[in-house]
Amino acid sequence: MLSSLKMDSASTQVSFFTSLKPPSVLMRVEQLLRGFEDKPSYYVDMHIHSKYSRATSTDMTLENIAFCARLKGLSIVGTGDCTHPKWLRELKKSLVEENPGLYRIKNEKNPEQATLFLIQGEVNTVYQDDGALKRIHHVVLFPDFDTVKQACEALKHMGDLSADGRPLLRCSSLELVETLKSVSEETECFPAHVWTPHFSIFGIHGYTSVKECYKDKFDEIHALETGLSSDPLMNWRISRNDHYTLVSNSDSHSYYPWRLGREANLMLLEELSYRSILNAIRRRGRSRIVLTVETYPEYGKYHYPGHRGCSVSLEPEKYFRLKGICPVCGRKLTPGVETHIEELADRSSGIRPRDASDYVHLIPLSEIIGYVYSTNPNSKKAWSIYYSLIREFGSEYRLLIESPVGEIAKHDKNLAHIVEMIRKDMVKIRPGYDGVYGEIEGFYSQNSLAGFLNR
Repeated sequence: MLSSLKMDSASTQVSFFTSLKPPSVLMRVEQLLRGFEDKPSYYVDMHIHSKYSRATSTDMTLENIAFCARLKGLSIVGTGDCTHPKWLRELKKSLVEENPGLYRIKNEKNPEQATLFLIQGEVNTVYQDDGALKRIHHVVLFPDFDTVKQACEALKHMGDLSADGRPLLRCSSLELVETLKSVSEETECFPAHVWTPHFSIFGIHGYTSVKECYKDKFDEIHALETGLSSDPLMNWRISRNDHYTLVSNSDSHSYYPWRLGREANLMLLEELSYRSILNAIRRRGRSRIVLTVETYPEYGKYHYPGHRGCSVSLEPEKYFRLKGICPVCGRKLTPGVETHIEELADRSSGIRPRDASDYVHLIPLSEIIGYVYSTNPNSKKAWSIYYSLIREFGSEYRLLIESPVGEIAKHDKNLAHIVEMIRKDMVKIRPGYDGVYGEIEGFYSQNSLAGFLNR
């Protein structure tokens, strides 16, 4: 969360880090958006959770998700947890197909402006492979409810689907894909938050390549979800993953707009349908993911290596110098995404693969408001300012990504300055580590932020 916390110089060393994009990247993004003004493009968040997942808001209802998705600027959002029996019943009861493979709430007052839902779930496979424990999360997309029903019939023999919205399955990643594809070739499966240390394909209990993980079915994997602790620039350092589409999703456990859509995909779709989304992921036809919306990777909970219990977070150089050992307790540190990518990288930062999508870093509007006005993002004051801005600009994405800074300044000069700093990646961040979110503490500029706000 945004914080004005000052670091004690005597505390464990944590450096500030900023990933500065060349100006040409921002220019390309602006040109990209101008080029699609009159074409069918949609912001899509393909991975969230329902109230039936652990550590998820009990108010995570379809109505709340749809409402906040509209505030955010999301046209399409995942249902989350479609393999959970109770949630699946609610989905079937409450949703109606609006476009092929895409659904809206039945009693929607303005169907033409309705948030569309994509049937989606996440599963956790836990198994032994060559004597080693594997724990990997996968996102699964389905074309319709009949396919979900058939898939659940097959998956229920591998684990208790009612135990959690993200069920634990006693099967390998290979067996999962084999099972899903035996039901329908229209299902799509890709590894979730691929760098998270504890439950991911490239984590502690994972693998070093997609082929190692999915074996004979590796060619059925078309995408990698970057997760909150990495962005495309970091992922581009590993050349063997170039032919996978990088996708970004919120993995949200809350409907609040500072969680939902914090990461998303801007898709150019031939038609508004599940098939076109599939084609965008698989790079087939004319549908494409043209831009991903990213949090700053330092903001993620596992960007740097560290020990939460010891209040230790280390820069990559010091981590390697200490050989991954905590200087306080002497045990192994929880690895960080930054250091793990450094270990696997086969090229330097800044090399962009051919046909790679663009990306943009964002901070949720509610958190920017909280920072500028020294208030909690969930306070009445913050919500009042938030709604005023949404009425003026239409959605968060339109304000933060698409609106000229001059237009924002007419409404709020201080906010416009912050948006400009974010667009230039001039953000000062205290990196997250070992399950602790990073803190966005300030903004680099010729004049200090405090000096600007005191004018």
